[in-house]
Amino acid sequence: MQALLKSQKVAVIRPHSCLNATNALEFERELSTMLAQEDIAGLLVDLAAVESCDSSGLMALVSALKSAQNLGKGFQLDSVSPAIKIVLELTQLDQVFEISQG
Repeated sequence: MQALLKSQKVAVIRPHSCLNATNALEFERELSTMLAQEDIAGLLVDLAAVESCDSSGLMALVSALKSAQNLGKGFQLDSVSPAIKIVLELTQLDQVFEISQG
């Protein structure tokens, strides 16, 4: 996972493959590190390349959202696939996250 774009103080992170117990902690650390940067006003998580997401992946996203809110920064999910969207809807997290289709 890597920061793809840093423009207008919004960082874009594009994780790949699966967000699960194997990589959720590393993913959460990466999100936290980006949010902690003073020159970043917000974070956009592009989920276009994510095939699946389990509860650990969801918790990483929720944790990052809480961190962003505590820091007064924006946090948005983008390019959410139908499979991930279903998971968000079933957990009602689609009501919590700002989701765009980019």
